[in-house]
Amino acid sequence: MAPSHPDGGQVAASTEGAAPRVLVILGHPRLDSFCAALAGAYEAGARTAGFEVERLDLVSLAFDPNVRTPSPREQPLEPNLARAQALIRWADHLVFVYPAWWGTLPALLKGFLDRVLTPGFAFEAQDEDPASWTKLLKGRSAHLLVTMDTPSWVYRLIYRQPGHQAMRRATLGFCGVAPTFISTFAPVKPATAEMRARWLGQARAEATRLPGRLRRHALLRRAGAWLRLLRLQFYPMAWVAYTIGALAAARHGAFSRPVYWLGYLCLFLMEALTVVSNEWFDQGTDRLNRHAGPFNGGSRVLADGELGPRSVRRAMAGLALALGASLAALGAVQAPSGSGLAAMIALAVLAAGYTVPPLKLVYRGLGELDVGLTHSFAAIFVGGLLQSGIWRDPFPWLTGLPLFLATLSAITLSALPDHEADHAVAKRTLAVLLGRRGAAWAALGFAVAAAVCGVVWQRWGLFGGTSGLLVFLALPHALLLARAILRYLRRGAPCERIDGLMALALTYLLWFGIIPLAHLS
Repeated sequence: MAPSHPDGGQVAASTEGAAPRVLVILGHPRLDSFCAALAGAYEAGARTAGFEVERLDLVSLAFDPNVRTPSPREQPLEPNLARAQALIRWADHLVFVYPAWWGTLPALLKGFLDRVLTPGFAFEAQDEDPASWTKLLKGRSAHLLVTMDTPSWVYRLIYRQPGHQAMRRATLGFCGVAPTFISTFAPVKPATAEMRARWLGQARAEATRLPGRLRRHALLRRAGAWLRLLRLQFYPMAWVAYTIGALAAARHGAFSRPVYWLGYLCLFLMEALTVVSNEWFDQGTDRLNRHAGPFNGGSRVLADGELGPRSVRRAMAGLALALGASLAALGAVQAPSGSGLAAMIALAVLAAGYTVPPLKLVYRGLGELDVGLTHSFAAIFVGGLLQSGIWRDPFPWLTGLPLFLATLSAITLSALPDHEADHAVAKRTLAVLLGRRGAAWAALGFAVAAAVCGVVWQRWGLFGGTSGLLVFLALPHALLLARAILRYLRRGAPCERIDGLMALALTYLLWFGIIPLAHLS
């Protein structure tokens, strides 16, 4: 349905490339102020650029700025505030013009925001999870034109921009308004007439630059969505394991740089194809997940609509083609036996099979085992086999055991916040099969076993020299991780984000990649 114009009638919804609808809100309590002149300059620039423009001078509105009921939604809106909400709903771009008094907003503007940005209009809280909310003003951008007598560098570096941060993040960002651009005019009190005239010209120019700014922001936001989709934070461990295998093969006098880099290109594309396909096939659980974070719950670019299904399908197809071409190139340069290429293809099937049909290993209770293998034994084995063709060397297999156990611990913990959503779609992670408490105990056991295994390997001389002593630096880390897991268990193993615990688990497993690398290099 097309949005209603606040003064009646229907307006076509804005589409990409159309002239934006602009609402200029003057938050200064005097109409003869320099802020009022800035608002007028921006308004004039926007009209000259062909935009639809509406203006609200808050000092002219009759409303109670105080919230007098337990919830703002319970307090009836005065007619002026009802029209203000209609204008905000109508607008594509919100321009707030106000002075920074005592570092933040004038009381008039603060009271207006308190009354207008109500639950059900600007946001909607989730009763079952106070930490979650729905942003209802998405699709709008904003610009703050702020005057102050404090020098702008003092406000930025010493005071840390409290008013800017409050408006951009805690107010507009909370409700989904993004991006928010900020122009600061300071210091106003000693400014000459010429300086004020330049500032008014700048305000007019800001309006005409709006379409280009929004296009650039859209491109950057889309690029950011693609980066989040790729989830590059999980790639280093596969590279570490692969490099351990390659360096272990070099002990037998076999190491080819072209084979190493082509092999890693295949591994990188394989990892990218795996995470993108996981995003596609895990849409059901991602949309239900209320506890997604940087280490769990996917990138959410599909669930949040930042990328469309067609784009992600094309990305999967492109990555599959690139992987096929890289495997063909690898086959052309590696040893004639071809055993390394066969192992790389098997690794690709195993990695993608985490969620891709028909394997769908995570839906069969094998997901943690799959991730543990592909990021330890399998990657080490492939790295060595590509170089030497030797698969009976015990070093890579022994080296991979503590890395496998530490990876199992981390991947088991990562499913705890996803438990409710995964259970709803019959995804059989250890957290679903054992319950959150059982899975947390299993993760603790895997972490302790990795530490014990590392110490045993050091005592046996597998990790010799100075590098072997690094195992003993991993032990305090293991204790910290164990303590964090036990603290989580004492709190009843709730279904919630565990970012701190995940950071401990992921950095813990790094030890069991760094130690073999240090030993081999």
